[in-house]
Amino acid sequence: MPAGFRIGGAAPASGGARDLAPDLSARVEAAPLRMDRKTHQKMKRGRLDPEARIDLHGMTLDEAHPALVSFILASQAAGRRLVLVITGKGRRAEDHGPIPRRQGVLRHQLPHWLSTPPLSQAVLQVREAHLKHGGGGAYYVYLRRR
Repeated sequence: MPAGFRIGGAAPASGGARDLAPDLSARVEAAPLRMDRKTHQKMKRGRLDPEARIDLHGMTLDEAHPALVSFILASQAAGRRLVLVITGKGRRAEDHGPIPRRQGVLRHQLPHWLSTPPLSQAVLQVREAHLKHGGGGAYYVYLRRR
C-alpha cells in the first residue's frame, strides 16, 4: 500500500442521522394555493381576524377529532370563511427509546384530518397562524362557501 493511504480516507464524512421528511411548517406552506392570493397574503400577515376558534390544546386524539369535525362543519354551515384551530405546540417529552416521538401530536395530525373526508370537502386552505393568533401552535383554516 502507498504511504498515507487509508481505507475510506477519500469518503465524505457522514453527517450523522438524517431526517428526510421536511418539518411540518414547510409541508403546510408547500401546499398549493387554492384561495385568492390577496386574501391569502392578508391572512398570513395576521390582518384577517378569524370568525371563530376552537382550542384543541390538552385534548387527546380521540377527543379532538370529533370536536374538530363538528366545529368545521358547523362553521361552514354558518357561513364562516376563516376559523382558527389552536393545537398547541406540544410539550417536549423525554425520549429514551430507539424510535423518536413527535413533539405535538395534535399539531402534526391536524393537516391530515383536514385533508381527508368529511372535512376535505369543507376546507379550502390550511396555513400556520400568524404570531398574534398563536404562531406554530395554531392553524388558519379557510373554508369553502356552501
